[in-house]
Amino acid sequence: MPRLSQVSRQDAPEDIQKIYDMLFDGRDPVTEPGTQTGTPGNWWTVFALVPDCFRHAVAGFSFYRSRSRELDPKLRELAQTRAGFLRESQFVFSQHCKAARLVGLSEEQILEIPTWSTSDAFSRQERSVLAYVDEIVNANGRVQDVTFKRLSEHLGEKEILELTYVTALYEMHAIMARALRLEYDDVDERIVEVPAPSTEG
Repeated sequence: MPRLSQVSRQDAPEDIQKIYDMLFDGRDPVTEPGTQTGTPGNWWTVFALVPDCFRHAVAGFSFYRSRSRELDPKLRELAQTRAGFLRESQFVFSQHCKAARLVGLSEEQILEIPTWSTSDAFSRQERSVLAYVDEIVNANGRVQDVTFKRLSEHLGEKEILELTYVTALYEMHAIMARALRLEYDDVDERIVEVPAPSTEG
């Protein structure tokens, strides 16, 4: 279960009810959970606790999916999926594997995102994006000049800004999903002490 309360359909503002209806086919997602992609759907019901937060997040989804974006959707999904993997969010990673498939990444590429640095499945442009994402997430934004130079050989300034924003946005979503135990990130802590064998008897 999520660590925070969920907002039922009847208790949600009208604009959020409309989004619930679109995602849950008119069902109350608290009493009848489940989205078309197989997730419980509790990201939506927990974010609805603060309607302005819900709306802000949804606006972010509209931003990166807008046709006004200059960044290639394939590169966007490559970045989002990799960010989910690096932040160990099963939810973000799984959902964006699906989205990556929809925008045209191959099955081989999706499979190889976790091990891209030793893979032949990616172009030089894609590799420059993946290296940049790794340094945003793993190095906390400490992007090396050489990494940025190589990225700049393939992307313009507006594309780089969009890529940076989307990567950081999905790192945030990955962290929030884990912290609040939302969707597929509702898992117990696995790094715990393992008891030693009993010496009694």
